[in-house]
Amino acid sequence: MAGDDERWRERQRHAVRAHAEADARERAAEQAEAAELVARFAAEASRRGLRVTRLAATGHDGRGRYRTRLTGWYVDRAHSRAVDTEGRFYLLTVPPGLRSRLLGAEPRPSAPPLVVGRGGRDGESVPLAALLSRRLDAGDDWP
Repeated sequence: MAGDDERWRERQRHAVRAHAEADARERAAEQAEAAELVARFAAEASRRGLRVTRLAATGHDGRGRYRTRLTGWYVDRAHSRAVDTEGRFYLLTVPPGLRSRLLGAEPRPSAPPLVVGRGGRDGESVPLAALLSRRLDAGDDWP
């Protein structure tokens, strides 16, 4: 009986490990696909001559705007997501603070999601490809 319990536990551990590995592979594949979409967006925006903007970040608390050294294109109307001229994706929220206020914020690139807003409280989500396509179609008339 003790041997059966141990075999069962070992099968459970193996199943959990296999599930976690499959999930990690799927996440990595999605991130690679999304990164490719972002890189193609930056190349196409440059090719079309879309005006680049000096990007600003917002504090995590939703208050305050902070300068950054980044240039690129906002890809959502809230100006909380952007792609820089190098083809990297950014979530433009930073910890608020005096240092960022005086010297500017330094947001780090983020792994882009294939579906923007998935799991958000407002329930609105949009495929990354559609978001980037809309931004390209808007050209310099983006709000």
